[in-house]
Order: sequence, then C-alpha cells, then structure tokens
Amino acid sequence: MSDDRQPDAPAEDTPDRPGQDRSPEPEDRRGRDEQARDGGRADGGSGKDEGGAGKDDDAEDEAAEREKERERERERAAGRFKEYTRDPLAAEQNEDGPTDLAAAARARRATRLLFDVGRDLTSFDRSYFGSAHIGDINLRLDARRSGAGMRSGPVPDEELRRLRRVHVEPEGYIRLRNALRARRLLVLGAAPGTGRTSTALSLLDEVTTASANEAAPQPGTGSRVRRVDPDGGVRQLAESLGRPRDDGEETPSGTGYLLELSLTRPGALPPAEMDLDELAAALERREAYAVVVVTVGSAANALLAGRYGMLCPPAPTRELLRTRLLERLERPAATAPDDGPGPAELLGRAEELWAREEVEGVVGLTDLRPAEAELLASLLAGRVLGDITHEELLAGCRSLAASQAQEWFAGVDRALTARPAAIEAGAGRPDTATLFHPVAFRIALAVLGGASHSAVAAAAHLLTWELSVQCDPDNTPARPLFCDDPEADLALSRAEVTDGRVEVAGGEVPARLIWYRGTALPSAVLTELWDRHFPVRAPVVRWLRLLADDPRSQVWMRAAVAAGELCVRDFDHGYTELVRPLAEAATPRRRIFAATTLDQAAGHDTHRATVHRLVADWSRNGSKALRWTAAMALGYGNAAATMDETLDTLARIGVRDDGDQLAAASFNVVRLLALPDADRVLARIAEWTHHKREPYQDLGLVTTVRLSLTTVDEVLTEDPDGPLADRGDWPLPLALAATRPGLVGPMADLMWTALNTARARDVAMDALERLLRSAVRRDGTEWTRPGLAALLPALATEDHDQRRLDWLLRHMMNDPENPLPDARARDLWWLAVTPRRPDHRERTRRERTREEDRHG
Repeated sequence: MSDDRQPDAPAEDTPDRPGQDRSPEPEDRRGRDEQARDGGRADGGSGKDEGGAGKDDDAEDEAAEREKERERERERAAGRFKEYTRDPLAAEQNEDGPTDLAAAARARRATRLLFDVGRDLTSFDRSYFGSAHIGDINLRLDARRSGAGMRSGPVPDEELRRLRRVHVEPEGYIRLRNALRARRLLVLGAAPGTGRTSTALSLLDEVTTASANEAAPQPGTGSRVRRVDPDGGVRQLAESLGRPRDDGEETPSGTGYLLELSLTRPGALPPAEMDLDELAAALERREAYAVVVVTVGSAANALLAGRYGMLCPPAPTRELLRTRLLERLERPAATAPDDGPGPAELLGRAEELWAREEVEGVVGLTDLRPAEAELLASLLAGRVLGDITHEELLAGCRSLAASQAQEWFAGVDRALTARPAAIEAGAGRPDTATLFHPVAFRIALAVLGGASHSAVAAAAHLLTWELSVQCDPDNTPARPLFCDDPEADLALSRAEVTDGRVEVAGGEVPARLIWYRGTALPSAVLTELWDRHFPVRAPVVRWLRLLADDPRSQVWMRAAVAAGELCVRDFDHGYTELVRPLAEAATPRRRIFAATTLDQAAGHDTHRATVHRLVADWSRNGSKALRWTAAMALGYGNAAATMDETLDTLARIGVRDDGDQLAAASFNVVRLLALPDADRVLARIAEWTHHKREPYQDLGLVTTVRLSLTTVDEVLTEDPDGPLADRGDWPLPLALAATRPGLVGPMADLMWTALNTARARDVAMDALERLLRSAVRRDGTEWTRPGLAALLPALATEDHDQRRLDWLLRHMMNDPENPLPDARARDLWWLAVTPRRPDHRERTRRERTREEDRHG
C-alpha cells in the first residue's frame, strides 16, 4: 500500500472532522450535492443585475440560516444520543465519573455461587422435620444440643468408657491437660457444638484417674466426674465442696466437676476472678478438679483472658469421621461371614463414598462437628452395609446444615418473654442488642457472604438494631461500642476470614473477606429464618431496604440476590414487601435491586413462569418506573420464555412514549450479547436500524454505540469460567470478535451504519476512538489488539471507510492531552487495511443502508 494511505501521510482526502457539517447522506451523494450547489452559485454570479444580486444575497442568508438550524439539530441529536448511552446508575453518580455496574455484575456472579438454585429445598428440609427414620437409622436432628439442660449428677460409667474410645483430641489437648493438673481449675472457651463438653469430660476423666497405670476404671468410679447445676454458678460450687452431698455422703477426694455456664442470658454476669480463686482453693483442699465451659464472646473475654482461661480448638474433621465410622463398622464386620469384608475394607468404602463430590457437596460443610460427624458416619455406614439407599443418604446429608441453622435460631429471645421481677415496670428489656447480635451476624453473613468483614459487621449492627426495636418497640436499644469480639463472631458463626480485594471507585483495594465455612450454610440460614420465624420477617425486610440504598456494590447487589432466594420461599410476601415497592422507587439502584431479585427467583423452575408473566405485564401496562425495572430484569436473560420474546419486550419498552425508556432498553439489549444467543441479538439490532419507524432506528443505533462503550464486566451475568471471563476489562465488541469470529461481520455492519448516520456519527466516532485506544495498555503490554485485528478489517472495507479511519488516527495522534504514538497509530492502520476476502452479505447490507439514505 502506498504511503499516502498511511496515518502519517497528508490528509487532503480525509473525511470531515466529527462535530462539523455532517449530513445523513452517504459521502458520495453529499459530495455531488455540494458540487452542484457550488457550481450553481458560480454560474449565477456572472450574469445577474444588482436586483438579482440582492435576491441572491437573501437566498444565501436563508440558506445559511437553514444550515445553522440543521447544525443545531445535529448537535441536539448528538446530545440525545450521548444521553441515551449513559450508564443506568449515572443519575446517582457523577456523569463523567465511573459507575459501579461492573462491580455490581461481579458481585452478583460471586453471590450466585453461594446459592445453588438447583438444590432441592424440600427433599429433606429441617424446617419441617424434627427427626426422621432412614432405614434402621433414627436421625435425631436435635442430638447436637448440648447437655446444658442437665442438672447435677454423676457422669455414667458407660458414657466415660465410650468417651475414651471415640474422643478425638483437639490440637493443644496436652497443654489443656497440663494446665488443669497444675491449677485444678480450667475455664474452657469454645463455640457450642464444637466438642468442648466432650473435651472437658475427657480432661476430667484423665486427671481424676486413681493411678496412671490403671488399665480400666473400677466399678462405681463414674462418680469421679460429676456435672454441676449451672444455675448455682462458681460460688455455689466452691461452697458445696465443704458440705456433704444431697444423699448425705461426703464427696470423695479427686472428683472432677463439669460446670457449663451460660453468659448470654439477660442479666447473666461472668464470675469474678476472686470467685475463681476461691473455687481453685477449695478444689486444692479436696484434691479435686473442675472445668468451667463458657461460650466465646464479649461476655467471656475477661474469663478467658484470666489465669484460668484457655480456648478449646475444634477437633479435626477427618479424624472425627474416621473414628465414628470405625465404631459403626466394627460390630457388623465382626458378625459377618468369614468371607465378608473386614472393618478396614468397609472403612475404605465409606471414606471413598464420602470423598465423592456429590456427597460432600450435599453436606456443604467445610468442617464437621462431633454430632455432625456421628450422624454422617451413621449414614455412610448404613449405605456401605446396604441398610439405606443412595437417595436416603443424600437426604440425610442435607439435614446437617439445616440442623445447624435451626440450632442457631431456636428460642434465641425466649429469655426476654418474661421480665425479671427485679426490673421495675416500664423499664426496657436488658441486653436485647447483645442477645440479638450473634443472630444478626449470621443473617448478615448469609446475605453478604464474600463481602468485606467490615461491611458484614456494619450490616449486622444495622440488623441488630432492627431486631431489638421489633422485640421492644417502646425502648431505644443500647449497644456498647467497644465490646465487639471479631474472633468470637467467627467462631459462633462457623465463618472464616481470607485476604482478598474489593472494588472502591472503580479500583481494587486489599480487604479481609468473610465467608461461611460451608456452601450449604447461607441457604440453610435463609430457609430457617423465612420458613419458621415469621415475626422476624418485618425487621429483615426493613434491613434489606436499607441495604438497597448502600452505595457499595458488594453490599446492595449481594442483598438483592439473597432477597431473590427469600422470595422463592414465599413469593407473595417477598413481592408485596420488597419487589414491588423497590421496583417503583425513585432511585435507579433500588429498581436494579428489584430486577435482580426477580431474576434470582426466575432461576428456580417453580417461579420462572410467574416472573415471566409479571415482567410482561409491567412492560405493557406498568408505570415508567416499572417499565424501567422490567427492562433491567430482561437484561439478565431469564425474565422471558425465549430470546425473541425478550427482544420484543425490550423493543416495546424502548420505543414507547417517544423513546422515554430507550436508554434502559438499549443497555439491556447489550447485556444479552454476553449470552450464547448473541448472533440472534445482533440480527435483531440490524432489523431495528433498518426499520421504517425512526424510534426503532434510534433503538438500533443507540444499542450499537452502547455496545462499543460497554466492557465485558458490566454485562457478564453467567458462566464465570467462559471465554469472556478473562477479558473482563475488554470492550465487549472486541472481546466477542476475539472469542466468536462469527459475530465480527454483523458487529462491523452495525458500527458502519452508526458511523454513516448523521445523528449517531459523533458518538459513534468517539466510541471507535475508545476502541482504538484500548489496543495496548499504559504499560505497553498488549490488551485488545487481537479483537481489533479481527474487527477493523471488516469495518474499513472501502476507500471512504479507510479515509475516515485515517482522519481519526491523525486526530488521535494530534490530541494535545493524550497523543497516540506514531508507531501505535501505524500498527492500527495496518491492522485495518490488511487484505481480506470480501463478504457478499456485508456488501449487500451496506448497499441497503445507502439506498435507504438516498430514497428513505
């Protein structure tokens, strides 16, 4: 190719500069008309008299005025197109600043992974079963509840013998035992259900053994370990050591005492260090031992930080399950025929079954607690021995997370139903905020899992307030400001914190992210909350509305997805209290919240048809706000039965009322291009650009321009592992061109049409410039160049197209604020003019566009 076609050659043949006199006609027709006008003026000026000259002057003035009016109209049209291509959230943010659509889309993708919409919510739902029989296994789902309700009395010998056989020592067990032997008293802190009571009993059993070389306990030695009534507390235990027992006999020396204190009840106070010293002295006199078990949290911090306090880590899951399996399989193996499988073979089969992704995924818990390990071992052993079917195994596995959720919520505020007699009439209920905070934290984590720890903690405090006000509306709840215990929150909620990144103002910053240690827990918590605790719905709905106004995408988008899961549990309530009010809200963020909630509900087969009917009704008969919300819901691709129906509905919304909702409709058409049916979407956009009605033409042109201005992250809704996922910051047309070559031709035709249509030309040229500048990153590494290499040759097939590209590259090179380097401009030029085989369909479509421009 000759030098006069390169970007650094003279620019005599380049097209007019964008923003100057651009008419809707194609270049060749515009040139002929201008020549005709110029020739007419030259011929007429040579033979006219003065009167004729005056008429010519008037005609020229009128022509100049008409030209100015056309220029003003073009500017107004360009302004409208620029307005149409703004982001939906731009009304709430700076027009020229970044919006958080990409961050919101990423948050939605991450949150949807936490809720398995294909999960069977009714096959074995803890919300409806207290216990069940599977084969010969009686699943007591309440078996995890600790012995806090037990009163004073000796621990049976049989329980101690089984404990010696199956107890799994947690990390640091020897250190706990040495501390107990040295001080006689140990305050053991852990979350409920982690095996803390078993560890305490095991410690007491060891230190109270009469001699180290004793092979087995003697009959009656079960009384060496006794449970103590927690109502009396530490002080009463110290006093009782010097008195005879209730049966008249004196407590023998060397006895071990287990005391489980509940410090979360209203009015409960932790024992003072002085009381613990007095108890330790009394134990020393009697040569006895005591373990005080407490729940970690702000109330127990002083105890655990004192000289007697120590934390009890949970036992490792693998050893717990292996021990329980051996216990279940040894007896059947012993009674089996000689040629039957032995315990080791049965154990191997059970562990292989547990290792299957299907079984482990249904359980959905990263770590198992002792009661859970025991139940799972029973299920696995029953399946290996043929006592239960595979479906019954999966049903029992589903119960584990549901059982944990019920334990967390059952009777949380029962202690508040009766006021203590000491509280005067009219006084507020004490400690409501302290009581509700652990529950609120678990709910917030179920809704916002994967967000920053600070965001979840802040949301938990908001919900704590709402729960407290709902419980005691006559009083303002008090919440201490410096009594939070993040470590306790993690332990009590089976959560973990990991290092990660969150998005702030379009950039990523380091953050500590928090998750449940188990994929089944978020759904289990929301199901338990919504299906069994109806009074809590009102404060939770108010809280979700507050989260809908949170400016952080990691908060409001996650809350929207969780709200969709709640709607699946009860769509009537969710629609009335959440979806409809937010869909008619004044702010775009609230309407997107409602649209996302509907889309999440549509992901469930049971609610898909309902959502389809609702969105279709809004698109036809709804208010302006409802039509906007319907368009946003359609952009996810699940709010209509087929892609054609989705596009028809979006077009109906976009062209109604002189294009009042054209911006929302075009944005959501572009979102559909990230789905597998992108070719059908492009074909429909092309039909709109050639429609006889101007509103449809505008919809097609605006959608085309918006396509060039949209990044993959802003529209990617599904398949986070697909080919587009690793091109999140790419402009969408270039990512599609690089990954789906079959879409290059249709996209190039649409862009060519926009560039050759007067009212869209300015914004289309700006969009093309953005695409060209994305070829290489600021650090010089390759960015979207493969996509440009595929798209530019299809866009610049004719001399006129290449002259326009030549002018644009020169303009970019001469930009005083951001000049394009010569070498990069030359590289882009050669990408565009590389010879390619002409496409007959492409020529036909563009000739059709020219004919429409000429003849209407």
